[in-house]
Amino acid sequence: MFDIGFSELLVIGIVALIVIGPQKLPRVARTAGHLLGRLQRYVADVKADINREIELEELRKMRDSMQQAASEMQKAASDVQSAVDSELTRTADELNRAAAGAPPQSAAGAEPPKVEAPKPQEPKQA
Repeated sequence: MFDIGFSELLVIGIVALIVIGPQKLPRVARTAGHLLGRLQRYVADVKADINREIELEELRKMRDSMQQAASEMQKAASDVQSAVDSELTRTADELNRAAAGAPPQSAAGAEPPKVEAPKPQEPKQA
């Protein structure tokens, strides 16, 4: 955090000894140590909270993408199911008509074309 070497700490200690005095210096150092420890714990708690929020947001994004994929798969499955159901219904109708003796319809659902008998030709007159 701070780039303080041993020589700088020695100078700070000597100045504190002169300013505060030898009787109060241990109590001030102990109080400063407690405050520094609290500050470090507070910073660590804030970092942990931020990391939890980031992970929670990532999990929310993952959950949303999974839900979107699941809904798309459900839609595709319902499309396939409706296509299969319609094909089964059409096939069942054709089988029922065939069992009843009716002519089967073409795949387009239209009736087959009617074939007419050829008409006799009249003799040509010269």
